[in-house]
This record gives sequence, structure tokens and C-alpha cells, in this order.
Amino acid sequence: MDVQQLAIPGVVVLTPRRFGDDRGFFTEAYNDRTFTEAGIGTVFVQDNHSFSKAKGTVRGMHYQAPPFAQAKLVRAITGRVLDVVVDIRKGSPTFGRSASAELTSEGGEQIFVPPGFLHGFLTLEANTHIVYKVDNYYSSKADGAVRFDDPALGIDWGYDVSAAVLSEKDANAVSWQDFQSPFDYVGSTKA
Repeated sequence: MDVQQLAIPGVVVLTPRRFGDDRGFFTEAYNDRTFTEAGIGTVFVQDNHSFSKAKGTVRGMHYQAPPFAQAKLVRAITGRVLDVVVDIRKGSPTFGRSASAELTSEGGEQIFVPPGFLHGFLTLEANTHIVYKVDNYYSSKADGAVRFDDPALGIDWGYDVSAAVLSEKDANAVSWQDFQSPFDYVGSTKA
């Protein structure tokens, strides 16, 4: 498995090897031993599946507050997305900074997002399916969102965000200025 550290420590892109022939391919998308060797000892408890019909759909920027904070392992099983994270750990040297990676069904790339980050993605193709593992269960009381296109975050979506397809929740998310992070930085995130 190829492991690429992004600009924010602890956020990594993992690309499993694919073994292909004229029938298609086989890949091991997740192997606990391989992930532990890569520094990710997360125990996942739930798999989620998100389908977006339209190109230009944005889902994010989401988080779950402690004690329901979630680490995520995200990949595209059809289509392509620009996956974006923002560090929201107060006191972190990278607080407020974003990192991104393109995830494609063809390449099999996955992004590991530790707790303490906003997370979202933009679909780059219609009919995109995303699957992701999480290490904590969903809690509606802990669920939150920050405006994906807030200029203070400076996220380069590479897309005309005024045309983005949004849920009501994402369209009404709080601004970065009004956001009060529930996360504190406690040292380096290993990944």
C-alpha cells in the first residue's frame, strides 16, 4: 500500500495495490495489520455509503463533537471527488488550514481523516458513490457543519462554488468566524 502524508500531519492518502487482468482487478481496500503498520491503529465500527447524482455536489464541511468525534477512512467506489479536510483542533500548529486529495474509483485512493477535522467533498462526476468507515457511531446531538465556501477558510475547490448542489444543512452551516471548535490539540496525530 502506498501511503502519502498530506500537508497536515495525521491526514494521509492510502492507495492499495491492485492486481488486475482482463477480467478486472482485486484489491485489499482495508487490512488492519497493514493500516497498523502505517501508523493507523483505528478500530472502525461503522461503514457508511453516500451517493450523489449530480456533478458539483458538495457534502461538508462536517464534524461530530466529542465524545462522538469520528476518524474516517473515505474512498470513491464510482466516480471522483475532491476530498477536503480542515484542522479544527484549537492550539494545533495547522489550525484552520486545509488539505485535499482527489479520490477516484479508478485509482482506489483513500483518505484517512483523524478526529478534530472538518471533512467534506465535492463530486467531480455525476453518479458518484463514496464509502467510508468511521470509528464512532453517529450522534445527531454531536453533528455540526461549517460553511464549505467560507472565504476565511480559503479552500480551493477548483470549481464554481456558486453552482454547488447543497443540502439544507450545508447551505445553512455556520461561518468560520461563528464556529466554536469543540476540539483541543493534544500533540501530534500519528498516521
